[in-house]
Amino acid sequence: MSELLTGEQLDRERARVPEWEVVDGERLQRSFAFRDFAGALAFVNLVGELAERRNHHPDISFGWGKATVTLTSHDAGGLTERDLALAEEIDHLPT
Repeated sequence: MSELLTGEQLDRERARVPEWEVVDGERLQRSFAFRDFAGALAFVNLVGELAERRNHHPDISFGWGKATVTLTSHDAGGLTERDLALAEEIDHLPT
């Protein structure tokens, strides 16, 4: 199990993923825009493949032209380094 990030650590490390929002101090969330449903679906599939490789699975909601990814470490009860690392990797996926 990963250790929870303290508020100070989160404030400092958050610069790594500036487009992600911290929600309730325990989740990272970011929305992505696409030209159409197929683009959103392709992105969601890429996130799914990445999550499987990392064995760290986000909540994903998507629809026509949009997808929202929410990260938290359920086993730790909040945000950990694993969430930041996965957010960084997701940021490098094609959108």
